[in-house]
Amino acid sequence: MKNEIAGIRIPDSHLAAEATELAREMSAPFLFNHVMRTYLFGALLAKRRGLELDAELFYLGAALHDLGLAERFRGPERYEVEGANAASEFLKQHGVPEEAIGVVWDAIALHTVRGVPPYKRPEVALLHVGTIIDITGKDLQELSADDVDEVLQAYPRLDFKRAFPQAIADMLASKPETAFYNFTADIAERLIPGFHAPSFYDVILAAPFKE
Repeated sequence: MKNEIAGIRIPDSHLAAEATELAREMSAPFLFNHVMRTYLFGALLAKRRGLELDAELFYLGAALHDLGLAERFRGPERYEVEGANAASEFLKQHGVPEEAIGVVWDAIALHTVRGVPPYKRPEVALLHVGTIIDITGKDLQELSADDVDEVLQAYPRLDFKRAFPQAIADMLASKPETAFYNFTADIAERLIPGFHAPSFYDVILAAPFKE
């Protein structure tokens, strides 16, 4: 693995290396490449916008942000929270201070939530932005074409447009209730036959009040 891509250094401390290996072990190649691109795109955008951030803390959040899709960490909560919990446990085992663990937890738990991360620390906000850049291409135009090409050459997409939604659907097949009120319901309704997530309107109508 290169130490620097598109002018962005990949943290190489013992902790960062351990996080990288955990992400690689728990992720299919397409997903591992995604978490690495998320870090690189987020860091490039931070550089472009002149934002200061703790690069290692941001890297830890990016590298570990999809642990909730791994079978080992597939608990009853929505996958972002399961991933945040798994990352927190990993960091505790490595003696990371509680404050830093809290930042990583927030970054992972909130990385798919719209509207909230921009008001949090840069490491939290940029994990959301880096993820969205890689999944949807939003804000990609702020990065130079050469930098984007270098990132994609280092970490190819490997049929990400098909593989990532399928990974979400596979996860939801065992806990469909976690699709309620979040983006995963859109994927499940396309890929899981007969799947229907209740809307919040359904929940309001089902409230146990006489009107």
